[in-house]
Amino acid sequence: MSANTFVALLMLLFPLAYSPGPGNAFFAAIGASKGLRAAVPALAGYHVATFVVTALIGLGMGVTILNHPVVAKALSVLGSLYVLWLAFSFIRTARAKASPRTESVPPKEQSIGFWAGAIVLLLNPKAYYILAVMFTQFLRPSVDDNVLTVLAITTVFTLNNLIAFIVWALGGRALTTLFRSERSRRWIDYLFAATLIAVAIWMAVPLFT
Repeated sequence: MSANTFVALLMLLFPLAYSPGPGNAFFAAIGASKGLRAAVPALAGYHVATFVVTALIGLGMGVTILNHPVVAKALSVLGSLYVLWLAFSFIRTARAKASPRTESVPPKEQSIGFWAGAIVLLLNPKAYYILAVMFTQFLRPSVDDNVLTVLAITTVFTLNNLIAFIVWALGGRALTTLFRSERSRRWIDYLFAATLIAVAIWMAVPLFT
């Protein structure tokens, strides 16, 4: 990959990664509710899935999803339901914080780990189309070494996303640090739960178009 291509790729990816979207909202919510350390397993899952899916689409193995609207719509349904489930897990966490606690029955904390992060990426059909557009712009098999160029683009895409989502997780945590009261933290959990519900609706849009 030439230096000019690398810079152009970053210019395309930067606004995509740092502007609000499903992944950003997901990791900002985890950061706000649980902190960056708790987000690490989900970050790993999301970005392992990102690397694999991006490479497969770059190598032409993602055509099933792109060429079959039924598959894309099925992913939209599953993805929307899964993100809704995550949103309500944050609502449960906020309600648990508001409930009187006893030493004998501690509130149950919803664990969000590796597979939760991976599923958020795998069940988002819009991510597949974004990746296809990216490769259309930056992959030229007639002049590039296809596999090496795909791996280079995949690596840049994945690392750029990882940095962006760490920033969003830290931003979510900074919000809870700024508002230290238990009441404020509960409302922050509700805010991010509402954001995830909006993301679920956004992911379901292909069902109605």
